[in-house]
Amino acid sequence: MSALNSLFRSRRTNKEDAEHWIGISDMMSGLMMVFLFMAVAYMYYVQVERENIKEIAVAYKDTQVAIYNDLMKEFQEDLPRWNAEIERNTLEITFNNPEVLFRAGSPELNGQFKNILSDFFPRYVAVLSRYRSAIEEIRIEGHTSSDWGGLHGEKAYFPNMALSQDRTRSVLEYVMALLPEASERDWVRSNFAAVGYSSSRRVMDPDKQIENAARSRRVNFRVITNSELQIRNIIERLDGNQV
Repeated sequence: MSALNSLFRSRRTNKEDAEHWIGISDMMSGLMMVFLFMAVAYMYYVQVERENIKEIAVAYKDTQVAIYNDLMKEFQEDLPRWNAEIERNTLEITFNNPEVLFRAGSPELNGQFKNILSDFFPRYVAVLSRYRSAIEEIRIEGHTSSDWGGLHGEKAYFPNMALSQDRTRSVLEYVMALLPEASERDWVRSNFAAVGYSSSRRVMDPDKQIENAARSRRVNFRVITNSELQIRNIIERLDGNQV
């Protein structure tokens, strides 16, 4: 009798064990399906975002090229006499001659630079007005050399930071007064920023690998399109989903 009970118990145990493992197996299969679905969904999401980046990148390139071509068409003949240049990839118009721009160590605009800005800025706004829907921001950027009265490093960096910011603010204040239409001034006030970089973006002499102090002292106008911001936001979303 005892042997018979042991046999039945053994069969019951084996059956319960089998049902137990079948239950775990079903659960694992279900989890695998969930993970598979999540992986497929994420791959689809990444693919969609990549397609979005591709479309925005094409639009970005087309907009960059169009703005650059229009700026060159408008200013090509003026650039040599202004000692200025237009960078195709960043849409920066840079005024390079520090002796023309400001008094030494001062945010006060020289008369010659005022004359240049008076000719340049209304035409600049007229060109960019064609692309208002594509523009995120226009920056007036000020740069200095790493020197401040014989000081270098941090002792020179912060005085130069204040100087570069004051200079770009002086430029923005001056050019806004050049615009006769209130609507143009409102657009400039909403979309232009005056930014001082101190000596953080020095120009280096490629031959000697040392700073070209004269070329480091400059002012540039830079167009930032909203395509740049859209691409950056998509990349940040992709990076966030990978964490």
